[in-house]
Amino acid sequence: MAQLWGGRFTKETDELVYRFNASITFDKMLFEQDIEGSIAHVVMLEKQGILTCEEKDAIVKGLTGIRTDVEQGHLVISDKYEDIHSFVEANLIERIGEAGKKLHTGRSRNDQVALDMKLYVRMKAVQIAENTRDLMETILSIMENNLTTYMPGFTHLQKAQPTTLAHHMGAYFEMFKRDVLRLSDIYKRMNYCPLGSGAFAGTTYPLDRSYTASLMGFEGPTLNSMDSVADRDYIIELLAALSTIMMHLSRFSEEIIIWNSNEYKFVEIDDGFSTGSSIMPQKKNPDIAELVRGKTGRVYGALMAILTTMKGIPLAYNKDMQEDKEVTFDAIKTVSDCLTLFNGMLAAMRFNGKIMEESAMKGFTNATDAADYLVNKGVPFRDAHGIIGRLVLYCIEKGSSIDALSLEELKAISPAFEGDIYDAISLKACVEKRLTIGAPGRAAMEEVIKMDKDFLAHIWVSKI
Repeated sequence: MAQLWGGRFTKETDELVYRFNASITFDKMLFEQDIEGSIAHVVMLEKQGILTCEEKDAIVKGLTGIRTDVEQGHLVISDKYEDIHSFVEANLIERIGEAGKKLHTGRSRNDQVALDMKLYVRMKAVQIAENTRDLMETILSIMENNLTTYMPGFTHLQKAQPTTLAHHMGAYFEMFKRDVLRLSDIYKRMNYCPLGSGAFAGTTYPLDRSYTASLMGFEGPTLNSMDSVADRDYIIELLAALSTIMMHLSRFSEEIIIWNSNEYKFVEIDDGFSTGSSIMPQKKNPDIAELVRGKTGRVYGALMAILTTMKGIPLAYNKDMQEDKEVTFDAIKTVSDCLTLFNGMLAAMRFNGKIMEESAMKGFTNATDAADYLVNKGVPFRDAHGIIGRLVLYCIEKGSSIDALSLEELKAISPAFEGDIYDAISLKACVEKRLTIGAPGRAAMEEVIKMDKDFLAHIWVSKI
């Protein structure tokens, strides 16, 4: 059992206790970050005169050699080590001797693991933002190509008013835009370096924490060594942001599942993103959308796990905090996979514009515009509302739509109807006269699309 402590103990740790305590099976994910942080640390130690130039060069060479050997498969991260820190340090000492024992000067595993986790989460926040941007580009492409693809808009899952596929997709673009902005905010808040905080009370060595922070792209050092090793807010914030992304993906998935049903037929999912049934040969199941919807609860669980772990922990570091890693690693991978697969499914999906338009026409989505028509003819709105209600009931009994009725039938319900009613309540007219910013009218949508393109062109992740 390779561990970084033991001088105070008179006998070996029980094997079961050791295995329960060890974290190497999962914190090996932090291998790259541990090497990066260690190199920055020894470069700073040499600058401060704590290590000689020769010692620094030997340690850096040893660390880069370990990294290369692990990447090439010549060195395996083994569970005989307690954690990733002991793996790196033990192998370093084995390779370069006494100089390797000076790697840990002015450092504790508490600030070391805090650094490793921050570096990892910071990197993954950028990657998730990039995955989200890719999805937004697909959504924007659908918007550009469907400015006049008319469809019913819904409230309470009931057909409400006509809109366009571009407008509907634009709602999801806004959701994912907020997700990217949240990740940007989290990145900025977490981007302060805990290294040099020691176990929780700093160190007596003359470290240059600002220099170390600058070597790794941080804004600067954290300002309270106790909080530095006890802080997991950035993980909680990331998991909250990931949960919101999954909530948005789940809502989107739910609509695709509904639209893919035989009753709607608004979309056809590509064969590459569907599966069949082992018994029913006619089936084409939206499994990717269903799995994304299902995995949302898994990511929520990670957030609740960390919140619950942290809620009763006194300052500063406690071993409970080791529980931050497995659920965070899993949540990050889950969200990244879901974004990538959902994007692929959406990009390959075929939208049935003709069926969407027919559904809008048959669902009385132009009823509000018919009432507005009567108001413009001088009918009080409350009376107009009642007239259109009776008109809809008549259409239901007849199995017709409002615009399919003859002018005589319309006049029998209200003499205020004239020949211009048909143009006034066409799907095109209902949509195109809604021109306030954010509405589905073509001019308004083109303005929004222009702003969306500008957002993607200057998105936060492109600047890192």
